[in-house]
Amino acid sequence: MEATQVPDALTDILRWRDSLSELPPAKTEEEAIDRITALEELTSACAAAQARETLTFDMLRRNREAEDGVASKKQGRGLGAEVALARKVSRSRGDALLKFSRTLLVDLPKTYAAMKSGDISEEKARVVAKESDWLPREKKHELDERMAERLPEVGVRRLGNEVRALAQKLDQQAAVDHLERCVEDRSVSVRPAPGNMAYLTALLPMSQAVAAFANLKKSAQTVIATGDAGGRSQSQIAADLLVERLTGQESAQAVPTEVHLIMQESSLFGPGEESAWFPGVGPIPAKAARNIVAENEAATFIRRLYTRPEDGQLVRMDSRRREFSGLLRRMVVFRDDVCRSPWCEAPIKHADHAEGVAAGGETDWDNSSGLCAACNYLKELGGWLHKATADALEVVTPTGHHYKTRTKPLGPPDPRRASDAKRASDQVELFGSERDPGRQHGPEPGERHDETSDEATATPPGDRARAEPLSADPEFSVMIPWRYRRRSSQPATVDIGGTTVGIDIFDADERPMSPIEELLCAAILEHRGRR
Repeated sequence: MEATQVPDALTDILRWRDSLSELPPAKTEEEAIDRITALEELTSACAAAQARETLTFDMLRRNREAEDGVASKKQGRGLGAEVALARKVSRSRGDALLKFSRTLLVDLPKTYAAMKSGDISEEKARVVAKESDWLPREKKHELDERMAERLPEVGVRRLGNEVRALAQKLDQQAAVDHLERCVEDRSVSVRPAPGNMAYLTALLPMSQAVAAFANLKKSAQTVIATGDAGGRSQSQIAADLLVERLTGQESAQAVPTEVHLIMQESSLFGPGEESAWFPGVGPIPAKAARNIVAENEAATFIRRLYTRPEDGQLVRMDSRRREFSGLLRRMVVFRDDVCRSPWCEAPIKHADHAEGVAAGGETDWDNSSGLCAACNYLKELGGWLHKATADALEVVTPTGHHYKTRTKPLGPPDPRRASDAKRASDQVELFGSERDPGRQHGPEPGERHDETSDEATATPPGDRARAEPLSADPEFSVMIPWRYRRRSSQPATVDIGGTTVGIDIFDADERPMSPIEELLCAAILEHRGRR
């Protein structure tokens, strides 16, 4: 009986979806409003049904694993990630959805009933679940009963305040313990914002956050009072002071840490319009990128990356090591940008094999994936499978569902190079880093270079820095790190303590700069002079 009901229900759901997508517009204002109301209620009912099916999936999987003899502590691993893939959201979002479904159906039945009937939105139900999350189960039931009639009557913000107040009243000791645990969640994060800006967010205890903001505000007012504002507003001064105090630099414009910026040759040398790319952050206009290169008060380093002229993808690269490290790891991170799992988008923590070494996977470009830690551990669980190439990743879950994501090229083919496949240096990576003015640019004696043994098999040499100062300005110099030659007389391997180790030795290239290198340096310095 149940085996026939499931396909029928799924068929009905798909038919409703198709009917709604093809629904003709309303003919009157009154009908449009009525439809908006009905669709909002339907949205809530769908969210309730999703929560119910999510909990059902959780129970079915755990029951099957219990029958298979899986220990209780190991049951249900990876469930949130499967929910995330099914709903096309990130893994962390999937974990939150799974937790919300359990809380809603088990601990807040009145709230679930209100959402199922369309009386409240999913957003309101989430607020109730979030603000009562730390209560014991019996207290959650009491809160759910007492808030049932209030749910449809108030807005989201007021509902959150009322639920929080009632929860604290029901169990004051648990409320105090909850606040103490929240202090352990303090953190700092960064995310992109419109206009080539970014949000630097700090989650702090209330007293510390208020004190930090008050200090910045007071210091900004002092700068204005002393006449040193330079036309900046109080908010702008506070933002500059924050950067200076956090980094220790003399001004907010002198970036003292390495910054990666990838842009096309035509956009760097000339008036090209293809956006540059901050790995892990996002695109910025080409002109703004040129300004960053020319105006940065720190030194600038240039590194060339090679792409296929026909589609703009980075060329392959292999390693003799078992781990992804050095330049190969850096290229994987640049290529994938954020966690490669479909819809995850968390910062990359691990560059690892799609097919494990134990299963015969190679440490190479096609078998590499940049993943967050959770997704990398997840693929090692039973039933999970990653199939990767440099151009795409396919994830297979324990239920047999397949989810595929394609690798977006760093940029389209550079029109300046598209006509000549042999000259495929389409991307230039720029590094900004402040150095000791008294130190010669380049490695000091005894410094290690982890990228040495990860040299590309299909990428020209270019990854140990060789200093080439091009300006008398001590605060601005241009570095060209690909100028060196492989020593052909050096044996490819050397025996160290009975272990054969691959080694490459490179000598400095004393030849004059090539025309393209001269063009690169001249364009940067000319642009800096115009600014």
